[in-house]
Amino acid sequence: METLTQISPNEVKLKEKYGPFINGESVEAANGYIDAVNAATGEVLAQIGRGGKEDVDKAVKAARAAFPGWANTTIEERSALINKIADVLEENQERLKLIECMDTGRALHEFDLDYKLAIYQFRYFASAILTHYEGASRPVENGYLITKKEPLGVCAQIIPWNVPMIMASFKLAPALAAGNTVVLKPAEDACLSVMELAKLIGDILPKGVVNVVPGYGTEAGQALIDHPDIDKLAFTGSVGVGKLVGKTAGERILPVTLELGGKAPHIVFPDVDIDRAVENATLGYTFFNGESCILGTRLLVHDDIYDEFVEKLIERAKKVKIGPPTDRSTRLASIINKKQGERVLNYFEIAKQEGAKILYGGNRVTVPGHEHGYFIEPTIIEAEPNMRIAQEEIFGPAATISRWKDIEEVIEIANNVEYGLAAGIMTTDLEKALETANKIEAGSVWINSYFNFQSGAPFGGYKNSGVGREYSKEALDAYSQSKTIVAAYQLPPAGLFI
Repeated sequence: METLTQISPNEVKLKEKYGPFINGESVEAANGYIDAVNAATGEVLAQIGRGGKEDVDKAVKAARAAFPGWANTTIEERSALINKIADVLEENQERLKLIECMDTGRALHEFDLDYKLAIYQFRYFASAILTHYEGASRPVENGYLITKKEPLGVCAQIIPWNVPMIMASFKLAPALAAGNTVVLKPAEDACLSVMELAKLIGDILPKGVVNVVPGYGTEAGQALIDHPDIDKLAFTGSVGVGKLVGKTAGERILPVTLELGGKAPHIVFPDVDIDRAVENATLGYTFFNGESCILGTRLLVHDDIYDEFVEKLIERAKKVKIGPPTDRSTRLASIINKKQGERVLNYFEIAKQEGAKILYGGNRVTVPGHEHGYFIEPTIIEAEPNMRIAQEEIFGPAATISRWKDIEEVIEIANNVEYGLAAGIMTTDLEKALETANKIEAGSVWINSYFNFQSGAPFGGYKNSGVGREYSKEALDAYSQSKTIVAAYQLPPAGLFI
């Protein structure tokens, strides 16, 4: 299907208000509305519903009522409908990219990848569900054994603000494919594209199958987590909130999927082409404005090439274009909001206090016409591996850089964090790369090409980076339960137990 011609921001028309999307229609929010603000300019783009307990309850009831009908659709019908979601997402992607660009402050060109991944997710699970039910069935003595997959029921899903459409697709596609109904809570900081997607889905799926309740995490999110009539919890966000979600799931014996933080090591061996390695490293810590848990923010560079690598890394950082988010030539744009921008800048102060050295960057930049936004330079910090700046998520365009000499040393450094979501390795020696990758405690390890997502590859983390896997058939298992049926042809003979 052809992509629409690129459009300009002034061609994007938004609704004045986006209330909760419940039972196939937008409804008034019980608790009023929140301003959705352009991250770079401060302009109010629209208002989103301030969802609360009443809205969540209505959404869960709608999902519960829709569940039997959706669960009983044939897998072929579900597959066809999910492919239609991919179709409308593809048809509307240029408009949605601009909405998301203004809402999040990220550079417009990045959303080409976001929407490629999002569209793919719906297409992948539309296909994967067709083979998911192949279960085991075989004759047994006096009968037949059958195993089958069944949906869980009503799934509560909570997603963050950094990559709204990627996160929405990661959650919705497998849940819907497996036959579940959903109540999705997008982040209040950036959810306009998700609310627009809800309208598109509403024209495809039966009423109540997908419900979207925006609002604050402490209100709408908490009400959803605490609702007594949900059958599955899925959350992407901070470790702190993830632990609370996991605790709730444990207390209520609910299946849970958690995708949490990250502090990915990016290991550079001495045999690399330094110019190409610098390019890959720069992409690895600046993409998504640095606001992603998968970024390669801990650069671990071999001592033999350290000085040259640092010099070239700084020169490359100087060339990264900082500018308006909607300019397709911009490579680094605005942080999501003032709170997050100040948090990033505060981490640079923490780095100085620890004795780390800021080799480049560390400052807020003013972009004419976008003074509201927090545009922050790509920042390179020389730090010891045990410093806070090298241990904690910054969630901004910054990387620490440290030396290493011995392979066992760098593996120990790489693994010596509470996270284990992603990692990168750069070397011309594939045997060495694979040996190292096997020792890295991370769910995804990318060799010589960061962000190298591949079709059907499981995505998730070790340690505090979460529980469960997405992006793959494993997600279908996470949204299904197995049932075993053993059918005997005849009752046992009379007198068997005498």
